[in-house]
Amino acid sequence: MYENSSSLSWRPLAVEDAKAAADLLNAMETVDGIGDYYTEEDTLQELVDPYAELERASLAAFDGDVMVGYMKANYQPGAEEVHQVYLDGGVHPAYRRRGIGTALLTAGVAAAKELHERYHPALKLVVDAKRGEHIPGVAELFRAHGFTPARYFQHLEHPLGDAVPGAAIPGGLRVEPWSEQNDDDFRTVRNESFQDHWGTAPMPVDSWRSNVTNHTFQPAVSFLLREVATGVPVGMLVTKSWEADTAATGIRDANFFIMRTLREHRSRGEARALVGHALRAAAAQGYSRASVRVDSASAAGAVGVYEEAGFTLKMRLVRWALEV
Repeated sequence: MYENSSSLSWRPLAVEDAKAAADLLNAMETVDGIGDYYTEEDTLQELVDPYAELERASLAAFDGDVMVGYMKANYQPGAEEVHQVYLDGGVHPAYRRRGIGTALLTAGVAAAKELHERYHPALKLVVDAKRGEHIPGVAELFRAHGFTPARYFQHLEHPLGDAVPGAAIPGGLRVEPWSEQNDDDFRTVRNESFQDHWGTAPMPVDSWRSNVTNHTFQPAVSFLLREVATGVPVGMLVTKSWEADTAATGIRDANFFIMRTLREHRSRGEARALVGHALRAAAAQGYSRASVRVDSASAAGAVGVYEEAGFTLKMRLVRWALEV
């Protein structure tokens, strides 16, 4: 069934696989170099995602007790018109070119179709996966399964230190740090601002808590922009940081995970002010670097905002898509 892999065992992922999954992802990172190291807690967080049905929509390959490859599909709970199912996964560098990736991707597409039929059968299905542009064999694998490049994402970095720009907050607005009291305002801005953003759907509370304000969330470097007169939240920036990355590289990175402003508040300097404010906060709190991954075709012009703030391009990632 799988070329040169008859000795492997195959089964769905389970929450007990968190350490094995972290070990696999870290082995991949040493070769692929996309800047993502994992702890067991990190992978456990992904395995307990409320929209990842492991028994129905995941598969892992094991050589003895060692996980050598996996795939996991996540569906969108609040899809409208188009339902995008996201595939995550990979193969251990020592086990590549054996047909494992082909088997996992085939299983991933089948799982995406099953999730789609279960939750959004009336909508159009698009199966998505994001991978580093530079990783050998990835383009050939996805093209062989009918995927095409749908979007490119830029990984940008900022050195902090003396390079942090000044950016005054526009008049009539104020910046607030994240708190339990304004947490839902952050989520509201995210959902409302992403209505015209490619490949997104409203994020419910359970998904927000699982994927955003989890153990990697950095509340002291996450800020809300609010109108003083009306009290309406109009922008937000959420920062995350991964202990595994710091341990592996010695660099404490402030990742600007989400930064959005409402459509009617774009091109007024709000986004630049938020980014500048967060950069100064990160530098003051001892972070070594800031980073962000941005859609190259962002309708909000996010790439330009970050470049003006001093971020530079380090890597590109491809969003592969299969329309079913």
